[in-house]
Amino acid sequence: MIRRDILLAWPFETQTHRYTRRDTMLYALSLGFGQDPVDSQQLDYVLEDRLRAFPTQALVLAHPGPWTADPATGIDRKRVVHGEQCLTLHRPLPPEGAVTSRNRVTAVLDKGAGKGAAIQTERELRDASSGELLATIAGTTFCRGDGGFEAAAPEHNQATQTVRPDAPARPDRPHDAEGELPTFAQAALLYRLNGDYNPIHSHPDAARAAGFERPISHGLLSFGLAARILERTYAPLGLASIRARFAAPMFPGETLRLEMWQGAGHGVWFRGVCKERNKEVLSQGHALLRTPFKH
Repeated sequence: MIRRDILLAWPFETQTHRYTRRDTMLYALSLGFGQDPVDSQQLDYVLEDRLRAFPTQALVLAHPGPWTADPATGIDRKRVVHGEQCLTLHRPLPPEGAVTSRNRVTAVLDKGAGKGAAIQTERELRDASSGELLATIAGTTFCRGDGGFEAAAPEHNQATQTVRPDAPARPDRPHDAEGELPTFAQAALLYRLNGDYNPIHSHPDAARAAGFERPISHGLLSFGLAARILERTYAPLGLASIRARFAAPMFPGETLRLEMWQGAGHGVWFRGVCKERNKEVLSQGHALLRTPFKH
């Protein structure tokens, strides 16, 4: 059973991650860069002589690994899914180098018995040599089998926590722009090579045990595709931050369609839809551009 006091004090270790240009190219290929092998903008992310790191690569560097699998957390690992992701970009990520980060739990939210629990985390990604801040990464893990812990053991769940605010509300009007990107049938098998080896993305039996008909795509794959569409649509403004909730999984081989709403200044709201099933997969999406819109 989950105990908030234990999770808020979870003893994460500082992670150091040395990554190469080959890792950067692999990450870009896992997001589908290079599908058009004569598109110079796509080739910037997959060719070593002109290489750029795509911003969302920060999410797979120096991460804490599958810490929720530790029995001491009290979490039912088989029913864990990625709930939300937030990324703030402070500086461009170098195409190779060494980075450090240390994860921390900031809030543990009980949705109620039979409704699950949400664990909010945050970490800062820094250059290992200079200590310079590259990105702030915040996420939410949704534990579908662990709700009701507050009522079961209230004496352990009064610890002080900082709950992340929701994204600003989306405008109530038709979207201003849309774009789409397809995925490969083997997309999850490729994306897992970035470091997320959760078997629900690769092993049919594990996916069925978790309640899915077949292996699902990684939430961070859909998130990275959304960032690609945003940058492609609003280039050369670029992204300063991006966040979204994972409303439902996509399956490898499906197409992400992104609907986008421009806001005042440099904000963009978005929602992601699986084109083939017309199913919302990314909700409450919001991004900030590096340069405001010109109205």
